[in-house]
Amino acid sequence: MNTMLRPLITVLGMAIALSASGCGDKDPAVPPATTAEGLWLGTTNTNRTLTAAVLDDGTYYFFYSVAATPAQIAGVIQGTGTSNDGSFTSSNAKDFGIGVAVLDATLSATYAARQSLNGSITYPGASAVTFTSSYNSAYDTTPPVASLAGVYTGQLGDSLGLQTANITVLADGTFTGSEQNGCTFTGRATARTNGNVFDQRITFGGAPCLLPARTFQGILYFDIPSRRLYTAAPNSLRTDAAIFFGTKIL
Repeated sequence: MNTMLRPLITVLGMAIALSASGCGDKDPAVPPATTAEGLWLGTTNTNRTLTAAVLDDGTYYFFYSVAATPAQIAGVIQGTGTSNDGSFTSSNAKDFGIGVAVLDATLSATYAARQSLNGSITYPGASAVTFTSSYNSAYDTTPPVASLAGVYTGQLGDSLGLQTANITVLADGTFTGSEQNGCTFTGRATARTNGNVFDQRITFGGAPCLLPARTFQGILYFDIPSRRLYTAAPNSLRTDAAIFFGTKIL
């Protein structure tokens, strides 16, 4: 069995620690009642926690935790799915585990719009991991990018490993950061039309960055009650992803 697959099957329970409470004013427009769009908070049959972000175009990000350690993110499953009459499916899932090789997967789920999203993630040659989740109403808000401003400390990972990192976000969404090994990076977060999720772009500097001079694009979410920031950004070929999770300290 693939070395990444063992921990996923043994202890997967993806976590996106997105709380049910969001930031910003309530948006009168709510996710379409016929799709799986939204934020979802749940657990799996393998003792990890899960929060999924399904965007209005079907793109999804499932952050999953280290076994029995919800605050420690172990990776992100990302792809594009299709909603059809209560069924959400995807054949192009990529599992971006921190410190391990990227895995292919498929996703199959059933949903009740803005209520529940339950299903399974299957890896070639392995048993499926199942999950259940409920809708997170934080998605119904559209906070301004200025709400992200602050200093965050946490960890930034990719397929090559994990480093302690700090990020400073300005009111216009631009950010700078540094890793413990001396790597520096820059980026920008921008508001989306729908939902309490931001688009983001991050570019790494040269050595000693593990992925020097590379740019990644994905999403960013800030959970106000826990003061936690979660970001995931695959590269253009989806062969790796930059994943940050941390706490706002200023």
